[in-house]
Parts: sequence; structure tokens; C-alpha cells
Amino acid sequence: MGWIIAIIVGGIAGWLASKVMNRDASMGIVWNVVAGCVGSVVGNLIANQFGIVGSVKEFSLTGLLVALVGAIIVLGILNLIQRGKVR
Repeated sequence: MGWIIAIIVGGIAGWLASKVMNRDASMGIVWNVVAGCVGSVVGNLIANQFGIVGSVKEFSLTGLLVALVGAIIVLGILNLIQRGKVR
């Protein structure tokens, strides 16, 4: 059951990150979920370094924020690779 919640939270985080990074028009729902799930892994790695614990396996606001920050980082890196600049 935890992986289903992780996919849902990843999708929400990916969608919010695509809105923040102004990439929503170029991304579909599948890429929102992928960006959110990859972003949650990146966000958890970074957050654990600072002692912040937030998991997306159980829905929590901390887990969503960690996934959102991670997804924004992933989309920023993707922007650098694709366009050579961050929007």
C-alpha cells in the first residue's frame, strides 16, 4: 500500500514542481509522476543530510514538501541539460 501512496504523492509533487518551474505545458501526467518520484528520492537524500525525516510512503506534509523540493531540483537540472539555463 505504501508504494501506491508514494506514486500519488510523487504525482502531486511532480505536478506542483512543473507549475513552479513553468514546465506544465511540456509535461504529461506520466512525466509529472516520474519527476515527483525521482524528486522524492533526491529530496529524501538531501533532507536526511540535514536531519529532516519525511517519507512519501505515509502521506505527510513534510514528505510532500521534501518531494516537492526534490522535484524542483530535478526539473532545474533537466532545464539546464535541455536549454542551458534555468527558467
